Amino acid sequence: MSPPSRRLQTKPVITCLKTFLISYSIIFWFTGVILLAVGVWGKVSLEAYFSLASEESTNAPYVLIGTGAIIVIFGLFGCFATCRGSPWMLKLYAMFLTLVFLAELVAGVSGFIFRHEIKAKLGFAYKNAVATYNSTDSSSSSSAAVDAIQRTLFCCGVVNYTDWADTPYFKESGVPASCCKDNTNCSPEILKDIDKAGTEVYTVGCFARVTHVMESNLGIVAGISFGIAFFQLIGIFLSCCLSRYITNNQYEMV
Repeated sequence: MSPPSRRLQTKPVITCLKTFLISYSIIFWFTGVILLAVGVWGKVSLEAYFSLASEESTNAPYVLIGTGAIIVIFGLFGCFATCRGSPWMLKLYAMFLTLVFLAELVAGVSGFIFRHEIKAKLGFAYKNAVATYNSTDSSSSSSAAVDAIQRTLFCCGVVNYTDWADTPYFKESGVPASCCKDNTNCSPEILKDIDKAGTEVYTVGCFARVTHVMESNLGIVAGISFGIAFFQLIGIFLSCCLSRYITNNQYEMV
């Protein structure tokens, strides 16, 4: 058995580490809530952009929602493990933080490395969506995405509004109504005349604006992810230290 004075010196350290780790776990739990919110926001606000890259709805928002939910659960587990002072629970918490740190780091680096390929794929998908556009087909997610983007970003076509002149849709119906600045001024006759349509529709192309919106939003998401990833190193350090101090303190009492 170690001297009482040494055990008395260890207890304040354990108390201090517990306080820091509980504070950290609460912040970690809050980051999970943020990821949940970002995932829901991405599902609601960016679905039109994501649907261009694939014929089916993307799983990216669901990944964020799922990750956020897991972090919320383990954030609560971290608080519980700290209050209980259980070394094996603290080690499990540290192991989870390590896995999440590595996963977020790999995802962030991969997204940065392949960002140009993602942009090129999006450009090809948008051109294809414009070429195959059919506003009367309710089952076409790409056509709905084009309409949503043109109305939201106040743009028309890929490079500019004249891109519609080369599409099968233009030969039948003219420029889509989603390009109109004011629908009351967009008669079918004007939309079928590419020169007259130039005065009533948005003339700026959508691709540049779509990529700007995507890069801006992805930058925010990437920044949050990297911030959370490196913040987890603090939790790993605190969990390991607290587990070690508790184990040593239990050993000294024997």
